[in-house]
Amino acid sequence: MDRRVKLKNICFFCFFLFYSASSVTATDASARSSTRKESPFTAKASLIRYWNKHISNNLPKPSFLLSKASPLSAVDAAVFTKLASQKAISSQLPAFCSAANLFCLFEDSTSEAVAKHDQPADSNFALYTNKNFANYGASRLGGADVFKNYSSAGANFATGSFTRYSRSSTGHNEDFTLYANDANVASPNFTSYASGSTGSSGDFTSYAPRVNVPDLRFTSYDSSSNNHKLTFTSYVPDTNSGNEAFTSYAKNGNGVPVDFTSYGDTSNVIGSTFTGYSELGNAANDSFKAYSSDANNPTNNFRSYGVRGNAGLDSFSSYRDRANAGTDTFQSYGKNSNSEKTNFANYGKSFNEGIDTFKEYGKGSTGAEVGFKIYGVNNTFKDYVQKGVTFAGYTNSSSMEEDGATKVSGNSVNRWVEPGKFFREYMLKEGTVMKMPDIRDKMPGRSFLPRAISSRLPFSSRQLSELKEVFHAGNSSTLERVLVNALAECERDPSQGEIKRCVDTIEDMIDFAVSVLGNNVVVRTTENVRGSREDVMIGEVKEINGGKVTKSVSCHQSLYPSLLYYCHSVPKVRVYMADILDVESKIKINHGVAICHIDTSAWSLGHGAFVALGSSPGHIEVCHWIFENDMTWATAD
Repeated sequence: MDRRVKLKNICFFCFFLFYSASSVTATDASARSSTRKESPFTAKASLIRYWNKHISNNLPKPSFLLSKASPLSAVDAAVFTKLASQKAISSQLPAFCSAANLFCLFEDSTSEAVAKHDQPADSNFALYTNKNFANYGASRLGGADVFKNYSSAGANFATGSFTRYSRSSTGHNEDFTLYANDANVASPNFTSYASGSTGSSGDFTSYAPRVNVPDLRFTSYDSSSNNHKLTFTSYVPDTNSGNEAFTSYAKNGNGVPVDFTSYGDTSNVIGSTFTGYSELGNAANDSFKAYSSDANNPTNNFRSYGVRGNAGLDSFSSYRDRANAGTDTFQSYGKNSNSEKTNFANYGKSFNEGIDTFKEYGKGSTGAEVGFKIYGVNNTFKDYVQKGVTFAGYTNSSSMEEDGATKVSGNSVNRWVEPGKFFREYMLKEGTVMKMPDIRDKMPGRSFLPRAISSRLPFSSRQLSELKEVFHAGNSSTLERVLVNALAECERDPSQGEIKRCVDTIEDMIDFAVSVLGNNVVVRTTENVRGSREDVMIGEVKEINGGKVTKSVSCHQSLYPSLLYYCHSVPKVRVYMADILDVESKIKINHGVAICHIDTSAWSLGHGAFVALGSSPGHIEVCHWIFENDMTWATAD
């Protein structure tokens, strides 16, 4: 009996030692894991300390904002901070972009090459992305290539190099259908495309639709070609803030017909440049039909278009029709040409005045015929050819409304304003059914940089060359335009009553919000993107700060390699939170944050809100949702 008890005690003691050792090991592992997560040297840990020091309340910290902190480890942050101090970070740019989660464009290496010897008689490139088609189809005899759904829907950075594509070919057809649709940044390069080609055609149908930042370059496209027909149908429709450059397009061409139908239709701030287009061309036939119609502030520059051309025929029909403002420049258009015929029918009939400048248009030409039929207001003709020009139905300012602008109905001219993007304050009540705009973030995923690094990088227009060197941005590249646009937005003067600042660290954002609102602040955003582009029902509504007219700080993303926010404070707003319900089931699908601008008197008449809602500055309040990854700061309740 004693022996059995003794054995039992020994077994129990051994089990106790094993369990204790296991528990200690598990506890140590858990402690080490916890230590790793809460390392005081990470960007997130540093940010939390900064938050606690500068914000006075103990409300839960916003996870959506903290998640944007730099993912750099303490070691990597120290290494890249040293490189930034030595102005040497460009030497390690690929590693820096990868480790810091930046948006970098290495344009000369992003495209995988398609070998010339791989070319079949006919090719179908469906659902391709970011390939290099340099010299593809060169000297081909016959055949056809189809690029359908190229750079498949929703691609972040859609690029493709079509340099010297189809060069010197005969009877070779190209079809670009739904190219780069719904991409974030589209940057194809068509340099020397189809130059020296004979016959056949190139068809660009629904090219780059709904792209956020299209940047398309057609350099020496169709130059020296013979009767190579090009059709651009629904080219860059519904896009946002892009540039298309046609340089030396169809230069020295013979009988090159080009048709632009619904080019840039309903786009927002689209810019096109036609430099040396059809220069020295023979019997060129270009048609611009419904070009930039229903667009918002399109800018088109026709420089040296058709210079020294022979027997060219150009037609501008319903060009910039029903657009909001817009600027067109025709410099040395058709200069020194022979028998140039140009017809402007229903040109520039924008509902808000645009600006059109014709400088040295047709100067020195022989036998030119130019017709302006039902042409818009606010145009300048400087040093213009006098003979052979006809003006019929030309609109002048006396035929406009007394206040100098055409009255906006909000129904017939708001095609470029997405339904639901702007709404009235009375709609924010339980039971209202309304259209939710597409609140999805279209920007590439990025993180903030640690302040120790960002403060050591150049960030001003005066330092553009240094900034381009840091991020390997070539001249006239997509990334150069991204940098220039971001700097221009950050450096522009504030509007009346606006306080603004661009921030590239969360610490800077906290500083700005606190400087405007004080230390007791809270930041909010819409919970998710459900309901986008759908009819939704408004559920329970909560008024922030008791519904008082107050001020807030709203922060919106700008396209830049690292996370960059344009933050601004405009007085006299009301902020709301609202449950968003499915119309049929009445189930909550989202929790939205909306801001209503009570004083709109300083806004421009051409603002999209008045186009959509049908009023004018100072007469109505305007509300909008806070989109995904944007945010608004307010005093804590």
